[in-house]
Amino acid sequence: MQGKTNFAGEGRVLAVCISDKKGVQKSQVPEIRLIEDWGIEGDAHAGNWHRQVSLLAFEKIEAIRSRGADVEFGAFGENLVVEGFDLRTVPVGTRFKVGEALLELTQIGKECHSHCEIYKIMGDCIMPREGVFAKVLKGGTVRPGDRVERLSLDPDRPFTAAVVVLSDKGFRGEREDKSGPLICEILTEQGYEVVETLLLPDERPALETALIQLADRRQVNVIFTTGGTGFSERDVTPEATLAVCDRMAPGIAEAMRYYSLQITPRAMLSRQTSGIRKKTLIVNLPGSPKACKEDLDFILPSLGHGLGILRGTDGECGTDVPHEQGYDPEMK
Repeated sequence: MQGKTNFAGEGRVLAVCISDKKGVQKSQVPEIRLIEDWGIEGDAHAGNWHRQVSLLAFEKIEAIRSRGADVEFGAFGENLVVEGFDLRTVPVGTRFKVGEALLELTQIGKECHSHCEIYKIMGDCIMPREGVFAKVLKGGTVRPGDRVERLSLDPDRPFTAAVVVLSDKGFRGEREDKSGPLICEILTEQGYEVVETLLLPDERPALETALIQLADRRQVNVIFTTGGTGFSERDVTPEATLAVCDRMAPGIAEAMRYYSLQITPRAMLSRQTSGIRKKTLIVNLPGSPKACKEDLDFILPSLGHGLGILRGTDGECGTDVPHEQGYDPEMK
C-alpha cells in the first residue's frame, strides 16, 4: 500500500448493525447495504442529514467490557464496529473506503439527551464521546471482515462553514429570515461548503451550545453568525462568542467596522466580534442582509489564508501572494 499517496491507515469491520427505531440498541446482521447520500437501508437513522452512519472503535468496546459490562455489538447504537482506528482522533472530513462503500466523517461524538440502559448499569456510555458519524458518498454492500481504508485529507478541499441566525421574531415565525440564505448563497459562490444552518432566538445559552457543537463536534472551519450585535438587551451574540472562544481575532471585526463606517456612521454602533475556538473561526456579522453582503465582500478575499493556517493546509509565509493579500502579523 506504500504506493498509494492518499492512503493513511487500514483497519477492518468486525460487525454491522441496524435498528428500525431510534433510541434503541441495534442488532447484528450479516451485511448492510449503504445508499448514497441516505445511509443504511432499513436503519432508522438513514436520511438526508449528516449522521447517516455511526461508527465505534472495537477497542473502546473492549475497554468497557473489561470493566464488567456484558455488551454485544450494537449495544451503544453503532452501525459499524471498526478495528484499527482511534476514531475519536480522526478529523472531520476524513474519508473511509469500507468494503464497496465510501464514507466521509461528519461529526465526532454527540450530545446525550437521555441515559441508555448501559449507562444505568455501568454509570457510563461511550457513544456520546467515542462514537463518530459519517455520510455516504458512495453506496455498496458492507460485511464483517471487510477492509477499512482511511484516505488522506485533500489539502485543497473546500472550507466548511456554518451559518447561525439570531432572531427572536424569526425563530417564532413572525419574520422571514433573509440574511441567512444570502450568506449561504455568497459562501457557496465563493467555494465554501455550507454544512449547517441554524435559526435561534436571541438567547446566550442556546447560542453558546450551538457554537461549541459546531466547533468541537462538527469541526467546521468557520462559523458566521448574523444578528444580535446591537444595543438591545437581547443582543448577546458578542458575549456568547467571547465566552466560547479560546483566542480572539479582533482584526476581522475591526476591519468590518472600518469598512462599514465608510458607508454609514451608524457602523460605530455595531458590537460584532470575532474569535477562534480550537480550529474554528467564529465571525459575527450584522443582522441586515445589505450589511452582511458588504462585510463578506470585504473580508472573504483575505479570510481563506487564515482558515488555511487554522486547519494546517497553509503556511504562515505570505511571500507568494501580493503584499496586501499575504500580510501575516507574525511575519517581521
